[in-house]
Amino acid sequence: MRLTSASLCLASALLTLPLAAWAAEPATSDVATDRPAGQLIPVFAFHDQMPTGITVTRDGRRFASYPRWGDGNAFTVAELKDGREIPWPSKAINRPDIQHPNDALISVQSVVAPGDGNVWLLDTGTLPDKGYAASGQVKGGPKLVAVRLADNTVVRTLPVPPEAATATTYLNDMRFDFSKGKAGVAYMTDSSFTGPGAIIVMDLASGDAWRVLDGHPSTQADPAMVPIVEGRRMTATGKDGQQVVRRVPADGIALSPDGSTLYYSALTGRHLYSVPTATLLDRHITEEEAARTVTDLGEKGASDGMIMDNSGHLYATDYEHNAIHRLDTRTGDWSTIAHDPRLLWPDTLSIGPDGVYVTANQLHRQAAFNQGRDLRQPPYMLYRLDMDAEPVAPENR
Repeated sequence: MRLTSASLCLASALLTLPLAAWAAEPATSDVATDRPAGQLIPVFAFHDQMPTGITVTRDGRRFASYPRWGDGNAFTVAELKDGREIPWPSKAINRPDIQHPNDALISVQSVVAPGDGNVWLLDTGTLPDKGYAASGQVKGGPKLVAVRLADNTVVRTLPVPPEAATATTYLNDMRFDFSKGKAGVAYMTDSSFTGPGAIIVMDLASGDAWRVLDGHPSTQADPAMVPIVEGRRMTATGKDGQQVVRRVPADGIALSPDGSTLYYSALTGRHLYSVPTATLLDRHITEEEAARTVTDLGEKGASDGMIMDNSGHLYATDYEHNAIHRLDTRTGDWSTIAHDPRLLWPDTLSIGPDGVYVTANQLHRQAAFNQGRDLRQPPYMLYRLDMDAEPVAPENR
């Protein structure tokens, strides 16, 4: 057989064809795709301000918080009602008056309705800088504020004293146990990435507060972790122009139904830890003694928010995998209750009368993590999972 120049050219062309050209193109329906889990029910769309916190009361009222991170917030707390965001408890208190921080909401990170008839607001007391979170703490700004649901009235304002909220503190999340002491206690996380992480405990009767596990490895960011979100390393531009990981320590917390155990984790970390609340409440315990009572419960994924239900199930978001996981604390078994591409940075969890709620706020798409480009695409979303979950009953504690 004699090969002509034309046949040689044809053979050469065939050999350079991509492999896909040799087979029939598969139908789209034949290609494997990521399998969602659970069924997200859209509840509310935030078209302007990016929310972090959400809480749903036992009668179904919904409240959101919006820390002042440089987006020009008109308010920092709102009630979600009739498809609108209504500044709450009033427009006036939502103005960040740094001259009178005790009478104003500076920047609220978290809102919690623990079943005592109030919604508690965790005010970081900080104003925005160009970073992930705020810096520039207002003197007297960090505080807990209780707003009575019956008449939307502020009934308590508890500044976090400087020995507990240091100059670098960024208050992040909180849980309550009203069975301890005269008026109960609050547990808060310090998630500052410029200072040590810690658990902050406040006596709600006296307003005294103290730090526990301050600088302990369990409350610090994992120094080796690089978050991977939407398939990309989550980094920010440092002062030298290089890409760095913003390592954020203790963030999400959850309290067992009987109030005996606090669960917590760093934002930049994948491990879950627990500590007896007896450790946290002991004003005389040494840091070495406290450290010996910490339990490493292993990996759970990278979480922002966590919450506990009345049956002892712990729910944790997983911002690297657009998911929510559930731990049966009695057996140690984990399960995934939601996995959905719409869960773009699942942030805060709340349990209402009709299921589990979660905010998805695209935090990782902020300009700080994308070389100055804001890649967020409003609306930010509030979703609900129709699940048989009940909030912790206050009488259990």
